[in-house]
Amino acid sequence: MTSSKQIIDVTEKYGANNYHPLPIVISEAEGIWVKSPEGKKYMDMLSAYSAVNQGHRHPKIIEALKTQADRVTLTSRAFHSDQLGPWYEKVAQLTNKRMVLPMNTGAEAVESAIKAARRWGYDVKGVEKNKAHIIGCEGNFHGRTMAAVSLSSEAAYKRGFEPMLPGFSLIPYGDINALKDAITPNTVAFLVEPIQGEAGIIVPSDAFLQQAEALCREHNVLLILDEIQTGLARTGKMFAYEWSSITPDMLLLGKALGGGVFPISCIAANEDILSVFNPGSHGSTFGGNPLACAVSIAAIDVLLDEQLAARSLELGTYFKEQLLTIDSPLIQEVRGRGLFIGVELTTSARPYCEALMHKGLLCKETHDTVIRIAPPLIIEKPDLDWAIAQIRDVLS
Repeated sequence: MTSSKQIIDVTEKYGANNYHPLPIVISEAEGIWVKSPEGKKYMDMLSAYSAVNQGHRHPKIIEALKTQADRVTLTSRAFHSDQLGPWYEKVAQLTNKRMVLPMNTGAEAVESAIKAARRWGYDVKGVEKNKAHIIGCEGNFHGRTMAAVSLSSEAAYKRGFEPMLPGFSLIPYGDINALKDAITPNTVAFLVEPIQGEAGIIVPSDAFLQQAEALCREHNVLLILDEIQTGLARTGKMFAYEWSSITPDMLLLGKALGGGVFPISCIAANEDILSVFNPGSHGSTFGGNPLACAVSIAAIDVLLDEQLAARSLELGTYFKEQLLTIDSPLIQEVRGRGLFIGVELTTSARPYCEALMHKGLLCKETHDTVIRIAPPLIIEKPDLDWAIAQIRDVLS
């Protein structure tokens, strides 16, 4: 089975139809480039939804993977491993938090945060049993598990999966007055993305997050920031919340935390929140496994050693400037921060993503009319110039 068509055919024959990928097969990858079974090269401008910030198969991360795989890969949490403690320390120092809870996927981190917030509400805040209330934002994407879709405003994520879980309400993204009105004595948390990704790279005002933080402090509500897509240098700072100079109570990380090599996610918070968990109350067989931890330590080191946040800021600013020079009636708006950019069109973005694919550039539509652009942060300026030429040609 060597051709792309054969691979796509067998995938569609046996696979559940819960994704709508572009008609391309990737069989090799390195840096910012991927290759099809036929040998055609493509520039990756999606980075697996920001999971490959460090670039595909970064040699330091692959070396950490191989070295650890030759020693031990899984212990379960029934025993200590020699990688978990050092990983805890690395993440705690990176996030300026004192406690870390490891999981595997971003959605698991969100679920864990919801559980932590509810238990904190009952045990610490004193909310009446079964009354804990969490506020989210319309247009959010926190995953597709039951709690995450119960908090979603997207009907497509909910259809046929009812009844949804209770205890959630939504406000318009960026509406501080709506947040103020939504908070009740039973509100335990406000869960928000500092930039909404799936909604189309929606950047709120810095004032919104600052005022949200103040409201949360005033009403003893936990501020939970989902930085699974935006975190780890993607937006030109290590964490997107730094643009607003705020401090979250809980920080959710995933995707690039594993360097595009191994799944790992976490909650970073302080003891007053994560100490609500006691042995047996929460866990994961693979959460914090030694292979994932070793890979993640290397992935964080690459972000820091190669100063990828600063690189994202510099190149993202340049790339947006170049995008704004494209004279096209199709382009309605260019927005984003760092190398987390959305190009909103006046029509469906899917055909233009397919046209870019045929020119050797891979990106993906989101929210129907937005082309999401998020290349590996190791990309070079000449590569961005080449990408701009392809985008200009397709959209003009």
